[in-house]
Amino acid sequence: MSIKRIGPGARMSKAVIHGDTVYLAGQVADKAAGKSVGEQTQEVLDIIDATLAEAGTDKTKIISATIWLLNISTFGEMNAVWDKWVPAGNTPARATVEARLASPQYHVEIAVIAAL
Repeated sequence: MSIKRIGPGARMSKAVIHGDTVYLAGQVADKAAGKSVGEQTQEVLDIIDATLAEAGTDKTKIISATIWLLNISTFGEMNAVWDKWVPAGNTPARATVEARLASPQYHVEIAVIAAL
């Protein structure tokens, strides 16, 4: 099987397609960095939508999502945005944890795995 990389960089690719599966790297909100968890979550979900489209799929095909929050007390704020975005009947398996992120300006990071 071939491997296709989307947005390859020196350290990582934005996404990797192998077979019928798309693996997205953890996405953070650069434009909304330092802003609220809700604003950052929306930007990250917009990035995920665009990356999935570039790979030839969409959010209805997400199999799994992992969400890292700088502070778990913002779980409700993140979920308010997530719940409006995720398609009813197509919710993925999901884990959400509190973690230190790459930079203190990032409050949320999301990685997903999707089918083509």
